[in-house]
Parts: sequence; C-alpha cells; structure tokens
Amino acid sequence: MTDTTQAREKLSADFRQVMDDIDALMNATTNKAEGEAVALRARIRDRLDGAKERLVDAQHEAVDRAKKAVHVTDDYVHTHPWQAVGIGAALGLAIGVLIGRK
Repeated sequence: MTDTTQAREKLSADFRQVMDDIDALMNATTNKAEGEAVALRARIRDRLDGAKERLVDAQHEAVDRAKKAVHVTDDYVHTHPWQAVGIGAALGLAIGVLIGRK
C-alpha cells in the first residue's frame, strides 16, 4: 500500500470521526448539559485542525512526487530523444485506435 493511499484512508477515517462527533454534538446540545457540548466542540475543532494539516501534507507530498516525475521524464527525453518520440507516437496511435473504435 502506497503512502498516498494510506494518507487518503487516514484522512477518510478522520472525517468519519468528525462526522460522528458532529452527530454527538447535535445530540449533546439538545439532551445534555452545556459543559459536555463545549467539550465536544473542542474535540471536533481539534480533529478538524488535524485533518486539515494532514490534507495539506498530502497535497505537498503529491506535488513533490509530481515534480520529481516531471524532472525524471525531462531528463529521459533529453538523454533519449528518439526513443521518446517513438513512445509518443506509439501512445498516440494506441489512443487514436481506441477512440476510433467507439
């Protein structure tokens, strides 16, 4: 399992927890004392802040990986220009055939 997949699953779990806390908050504000509602609000805020931080970290990681892939591709094209042209032509042909079949 990749780091990105793990981060996405962790983020999804965090949002599910936040939604559960929101449900609990709604029930607490109608059925419970004000003190418990304040504690639930604080817990929701902490989880939202944590989820936002992890989302920003995952975004930065994805951008960094994309930049690395661009640099590797650029280096390959500069060192093997004719192979890159052949690969591009083959991909173009394959895409054209797939589009033409529909």
